[in-house]
Amino acid sequence: MINRFLRCMNLVLRKSKFMKARMGMKMKTDLIQGAIFDMDGTLLDSMPVWEHASERYLQNKGIKVQEKLSEILFSMSMQKGAEYVKVNYHLTESTDEIVAGVNNIVYTAYEKEVQPKEGVREFLDKLQAEGIKMVVATSTDRPMVEAALKRTGLLSYFERIFTCTEIGKGKVEPDIYHAASDFLGTKPEHTLVFEDALYAIETAKNAGFLTVGVYDAASEKEQEKIREQADIYLEEFAQAAEFV
Repeated sequence: MINRFLRCMNLVLRKSKFMKARMGMKMKTDLIQGAIFDMDGTLLDSMPVWEHASERYLQNKGIKVQEKLSEILFSMSMQKGAEYVKVNYHLTESTDEIVAGVNNIVYTAYEKEVQPKEGVREFLDKLQAEGIKMVVATSTDRPMVEAALKRTGLLSYFERIFTCTEIGKGKVEPDIYHAASDFLGTKPEHTLVFEDALYAIETAKNAGFLTVGVYDAASEKEQEKIREQADIYLEEFAQAAEFV
């Protein structure tokens, strides 16, 4: 399974501008050297938790929530989302207190409910067997990431976790991907980025990374564009068997 998947990605790489600029050079067979995984909606079936966490936080305070709040907050880091909620709902709590309140709601779900997407564990096993170094790059704060990955048994696959809060920028900027690839010691053009959100795929691709779009119901409206933008598109991780 994984050999065919990597060969397919290598073919994408050979056709990229990077390779076109280097025609005549001897090609390597191990062009894919590292992988960066988003967590929510990519590794874990957890997006429904996030879709309603901020709404539940506000509703618990007796506040009526505007329509499409989850869509507005979708591309924001936890800190930016808290700032938006504080300003637009005139909350007296600090942004740190708001983040903590939302995190408490989500943390419970991560501790007890959230599961890996189908085929994820097997896919990570194969990547690991091929010697592909892996990290997580997520908008979710570290305590919840560690809780979810430990409980689901996925934490040991990854050499490090990168969070948007710790980096200081969301995934509308490429900083988290560059930090991850710097840690891996791999160049963007040799590094896969697995994401379920269009804006994140576009950010990674514009930064020179090889992108793998992963289907998630939370991004249903964006699937056509995700298919167009991503170098490879997976409706599910088990679909990688098609590359055998």
